[in-house]
Amino acid sequence: MYCKRVLVLYMIFSLFFVFAGCRDDKEKLQMNELKGVYSSSEKELDLRVELSGKLSEDTIKDNNRLVSRDSIQVSTEVQQNSRVLSWGISRKPNNQTPDADPGAPQLLAKYGGLYIGDTTKKEIYLTFDEGYENGYTPKILDTLKANNTKAVFFITGPYLNEHQDLVRRMVEEGHEVGNHTIHHPSLPTLDDKRLEEEVAGLDRAFHEKFGRNMKYLRPPKGEYSERSLSITQKLGYRNMFWSFAYDDWYRDKIRGGDYAYNIVMRNLHNGAILLLHAVSKDNADALGNIIKGAREKGYVIGNVNNIK
Repeated sequence: MYCKRVLVLYMIFSLFFVFAGCRDDKEKLQMNELKGVYSSSEKELDLRVELSGKLSEDTIKDNNRLVSRDSIQVSTEVQQNSRVLSWGISRKPNNQTPDADPGAPQLLAKYGGLYIGDTTKKEIYLTFDEGYENGYTPKILDTLKANNTKAVFFITGPYLNEHQDLVRRMVEEGHEVGNHTIHHPSLPTLDDKRLEEEVAGLDRAFHEKFGRNMKYLRPPKGEYSERSLSITQKLGYRNMFWSFAYDDWYRDKIRGGDYAYNIVMRNLHNGAILLLHAVSKDNADALGNIIKGAREKGYVIGNVNNIK
């Protein structure tokens, strides 16, 4: 009888230490994630090419439609769920809805992702990627406020660490702040634990500062896999891609506000999710005209939270 009691007590204490150890490990993981955000620097990020596909005006005509030279075909039957996929869009003239890579919309839908809104409505959505700050975000925020327009800003760890004043403006002025990971890695190339740290770690740091969580994730470089979509959906995020973007992330490629305005106007379409990089002076200079021009064409600038 005594031996049985000793055995029961031993089992209870063993379970206690196991659970305590798991809790300690989880707390250490969370502290490491927060430390990763607050010690992160823009110098650590690989932002030489923001998106995996080339998005210049260098296009070819194929069956009377514009097709990106670097569009990557995606199989409708993705057997290897860790295969690195690159988001691609084929533009069309006359404000027609662009084509996503074959099979990609179905794969996104399987995991609750999105790249476009309701194509039956003249509604568009503004999103900005904020890998680092180049001095133009205050002007972008001023323009959005002056035009009573909301947007989504996808930030990285260094951005949250070094520009909390601007992130606070985004929050207080009613914009959505999205997750662009801590260090801007290609998510499908990471193991499960590191992938979760990159995404959830940034969210926890954001929550610590602003008392809210991020809803949307934009995969760095536009690279994803079925595994990364599945993991991030389980973490509570909605992957948000885009139906228009252009090569606007280069610091040394300034072409003027008219260029940015014209390329956006040429590619407006129903349900458009526009990806613009906030590091671009051209985008900052053109934004007011883009908003006014879109409205003059009958488009409403919508709230991404209303996309089904």
